[in-house]
Amino acid sequence: MNRTQEQPLESFDGVIVGAGVIGAAVARALARYRLSLLLLDRESDVGTVTSAANSAIVHSGYDPVPGSLKAKMNVAGNRLFPETCRQLDVDLKMIGSLTLAIGDEEVAVLDELAARAAQNGVPVEILSRAEVLRREPNLTPEVRAALFAPTAGIVNPFELTVALAENAVQNGVTLRLNEEVTRVAPAPDGWYTVTTSRGAYRTRALVNAAGLHADTLANAALAERGRSADYEIRPRKGEYFVLDHFDPEFIRHTIFTVPTQKGKGILVTPTTHGNYLIGPSAEFTDRKDNFATTDETLARVLASAQKLVPSIPTRQIIRQFAGLRAVEKRGEFVIDRPAPGLINLLGIQSPGLTASLAIAEEVVNLIRNDVPLEENPDFDPRRRPRVRLARMAPLDRAAYVAEHPSFGRIVCRCEDVSEGEIVDAIRRPCGATTVDGVKKRVRPGFGKCQGGFCQPQVVRILARELGRKPEEIPLKSPGTEILLERIGETDDA
Repeated sequence: MNRTQEQPLESFDGVIVGAGVIGAAVARALARYRLSLLLLDRESDVGTVTSAANSAIVHSGYDPVPGSLKAKMNVAGNRLFPETCRQLDVDLKMIGSLTLAIGDEEVAVLDELAARAAQNGVPVEILSRAEVLRREPNLTPEVRAALFAPTAGIVNPFELTVALAENAVQNGVTLRLNEEVTRVAPAPDGWYTVTTSRGAYRTRALVNAAGLHADTLANAALAERGRSADYEIRPRKGEYFVLDHFDPEFIRHTIFTVPTQKGKGILVTPTTHGNYLIGPSAEFTDRKDNFATTDETLARVLASAQKLVPSIPTRQIIRQFAGLRAVEKRGEFVIDRPAPGLINLLGIQSPGLTASLAIAEEVVNLIRNDVPLEENPDFDPRRRPRVRLARMAPLDRAAYVAEHPSFGRIVCRCEDVSEGEIVDAIRRPCGATTVDGVKKRVRPGFGKCQGGFCQPQVVRILARELGRKPEEIPLKSPGTEILLERIGETDDA
């Protein structure tokens, strides 16, 4: 007799599967109510797959087809971002976007996009060539016009996902990582039994935010009810370049090409930390774990970007990466409740990051059908602000370091990150337990050396704070430990 048969299963009002930006946003939104909630993820940290490899854009909403779920969620989500990021102390800059028209046919597309924007309730303006080049002198002189969307912005997607999950945990949500859901079965009393790689739970409602694997979970859950379903996600891979922070005035807005059936096309954009991002490509792959980049694809990405910004300094490229977008075969967001207590969030591709906050509100509306909702008077929407040493004025910084000496020990010189900031990232609710987790939260390893100098110190700090041996500290997930064995001792070991 196994453990789940020997004693009652742990029960929750709601279980959310998937701790990417969608699942984390849902967990926080539901934490506003008197509910027992469990947030599960198969990975070793929140936001490690699609949420960690995207364009980091808060889309204005001019592009989605009017009347579609994408349009509704995009526009509503965009409006929620400023206040949410203020509450959670997340970097957000509403820098606006420019969608460029190079030839006559593309100028006509801008007119179509402007009409679509009006239907979606999104403010836009078509700018002349002279005005575009006045705003962005490094763009191609061949530009004919551009669609300016002032409500577009850029956000730190790593920090956003962590902050949403952290605030959810702070408000009572239980987070369990490294726990893969293997079965969801309805019980006779109308609840669900959720079996995972580590145990089993009972829940009144299940929110399926499993990203690339949401189709598998949805189909299996309905099959347990004797119903067939044909949800199908096929990943679309996007490959990117990251440039170092070299000139804050090089590009001031997010620069788009006109969209195609494959998506919004290649973009060139600043990030909230002063880097520049170029990409993505858009090619389907049959594997949900295919994060490889290729020289051929990246060459096409760079060539396309140089048609927008000819003077891209390739010597400033410090990294390449790929992300996968969960494209459902219908090409639209799927937000449904196909059975009592089961809410599916599938195919949340771009503009999914922007839509995340609105999708969370939609889940609140749907879950009312299965779980009574009573406001939680103790809910606190605010996250404790981070100490951002690099942004302090010199006198303020000196005073803070005098009182907190660990913030004076710089670990990452590329990004100016101190030991104190790393320790804080580890000790917070939903704290970092891996090298990559520290990197996502406070940026050691994001600079020009890509962790070449600071990574050993990050491993040492993690080991000390978590009470582990350095050789037990993984880069990302169990099995990716950086150190193999101890072969000697140093004075500071």
